[in-house]
Amino acid sequence: MLKGFTNARLACGCRIAFREGVEGSPVTVVVDQKSPGCTLSLHVCDLPLFDYREALRPSTRLGPPEEEEFEEES
Repeated sequence: MLKGFTNARLACGCRIAFREGVEGSPVTVVVDQKSPGCTLSLHVCDLPLFDYREALRPSTRLGPPEEEEFEEES
């Protein structure tokens, strides 16, 4: 199964759980317990919150600029 964390608490107070995903998605994040004070309609108990399939794609952001090669002066 998964190594490391099994659950976590979000800033809104909801508790999430990490479960094994399907092929191509190693981890599924599920809302384990919705907080009574949470106002987000996306947080529904026992439904996936985020699928890491998209996180496994190569980044579309530009990386830091490459530095020129360093040459020693003699």
